[in-house]
Amino acid sequence: MTSTVPALGTRTAEGSALQAVLLDMDGTLVDTEGFWWEVEVETFAGLGHTLDDSWRHVVVGGPMTRSAGFLIEATGADITLAELSVLLNEGFEDRIDRTLPLMPGAARLLAELYEHQIPTALVSASHRRIIDRVVTSLGPKHFALSIAGDEVSRTKPYPDPYLLAAAGLGADPARCAVVEDTATGVAAAEAAGCQVVAVPSVAPIAPAARRTVVTSLEEVDLAFLRGLMTDAG
Repeated sequence: MTSTVPALGTRTAEGSALQAVLLDMDGTLVDTEGFWWEVEVETFAGLGHTLDDSWRHVVVGGPMTRSAGFLIEATGADITLAELSVLLNEGFEDRIDRTLPLMPGAARLLAELYEHQIPTALVSASHRRIIDRVVTSLGPKHFALSIAGDEVSRTKPYPDPYLLAAAGLGADPARCAVVEDTATGVAAAEAAGCQVVAVPSVAPIAPAARRTVVTSLEEVDLAFLRGLMTDAG
């Protein structure tokens, strides 16, 4: 599949400085951060290793090259990064094919952004093969484009994925609202110069300049996102 879904063009919201919304996937829109950890635990158990639960905070939110590489080094497992990536992706695909639970408020937010024609991108460190499955489930109409972790030379926590998404939507990064659930994703969005809404899923995230922390997507709607731009001046 291609890296984008049919584009919405360069439409912006009338009467608002908000130009685009950029959404993380795992743990933000879909309740799947736990899926990755379960797959990692099961995969390493099959290799004869037990993962320390404290490592979950190390691997959450990052690219597979980082998380899988860390786990190989930490356990000393006799497997290559390429081999492990295949096993993890296959295990994750099996889970989301069976069920893909949405985070509270996700469906309502996507519907509202679509109704008001707000250019929206899905920006994830997950691989294209995973993103395409999730986009199909969520509805391709909700996303003007999607950015996959295996399609950029530097993924989160670098700003590249968010800069690429903003450029693809013809938007100024400073006028983009990003919704993220991990410190890694927040760092990427902030480095890109975006306004950030953090909805922590696994580990706490503290408020900061250009960063608003909420407990659930149920607190986030279009008026809220437009307000971030107004507050930014």
